[in-house]
Amino acid sequence: MATEAIEDQRLDFEDGYGARANEEEDGHAISAAMELAGGVKENLLPPFIGIRIKSLTEETKRRSIRTLDLFLSTFADQGVSLPDPFFITLPKVTSPEQVSALLTCVELLEERCAFPEGHIKIELMIETIQSIISPDGVNGIPALIAAGKGRVTSAILGTFDYTASCNIASHYQDHRHPSADFARQMMQVCLTGTPVSICDGITNIMPIPPNKGGDLTNDQRTENFEVVHSAWREHFNNILHSLRLGFYQGWDLNPAQLPIRYAAFYYFFLEGLEDARARLGTFIEQAAQASMVGNTFDDAASAQGLLNFFVNGISCGALSENEALATGITLTELHGRSFQKIVENRLRVTQ
Repeated sequence: MATEAIEDQRLDFEDGYGARANEEEDGHAISAAMELAGGVKENLLPPFIGIRIKSLTEETKRRSIRTLDLFLSTFADQGVSLPDPFFITLPKVTSPEQVSALLTCVELLEERCAFPEGHIKIELMIETIQSIISPDGVNGIPALIAAGKGRVTSAILGTFDYTASCNIASHYQDHRHPSADFARQMMQVCLTGTPVSICDGITNIMPIPPNKGGDLTNDQRTENFEVVHSAWREHFNNILHSLRLGFYQGWDLNPAQLPIRYAAFYYFFLEGLEDARARLGTFIEQAAQASMVGNTFDDAASAQGLLNFFVNGISCGALSENEALATGITLTELHGRSFQKIVENRLRVTQ
């Protein structure tokens, strides 16, 4: 939290920004570009950064491209290099044509602004039913990715827009709604094992105290405590839900949500550490033959899951490499991320 609380940030000109007068959004696009350039000069930016534009639907496509144009053109005039990579997040995607249109704009802007070719990457927000199942009944996600011609690096679930597109009443729209889980599973089926990463959606309940100021009554202080802790609890449970479903990335709207994200990730991995270490260690000791730890049966598929557990835990900082090496796995095997290759290599050594 002290050294790199924010790993990845988007300058938001979509739902979090809202509808503004054209002159106002023009000014904000220009000032945001100048602030980004200042961050580059002072080395103050997170490792990954980008901009979320408005959707390319008929209602907002002109405003969306104008904002992107102003932002990148202004930045190009500041005499600093664009962060590499730089991400453009496209929301509410409904068709591959929208992705193709953004790709064309990106290519033109790279050329005009003298940015390195391929420098700008695209992220797609999966938050409409058309992005999951196309009008002709085909899984829509692969076509959206293909339309980016290698530029698409991640797909992000927009939980509340997606549940709204499913005609779910607002009172029942929720991070853990079954329809959102369906979208997650479709994203996993299409994208797990590909270069395109998957990212889960937000918790929309903010940990913000309703009563402001220092001169508060005891009742107001109690209310503030209960509201903030209730929002934190909801966020914690949502993140654990995502982790159990295999989503190891998510995004937050408010700085006060960040400590809970770290807490949930560390809890998830530390809670499962002893069991995972014992099971993986036993499997490795028995030369990758099926094994039992207590009443848990493990075969090669579960061993890959145990390996994934350590890889993801180390990646987020909750686990150390030494905790993984205690299972008997080597550092090279750990970095290889494939239990099948571990088995093949060890069998080759013994033959």
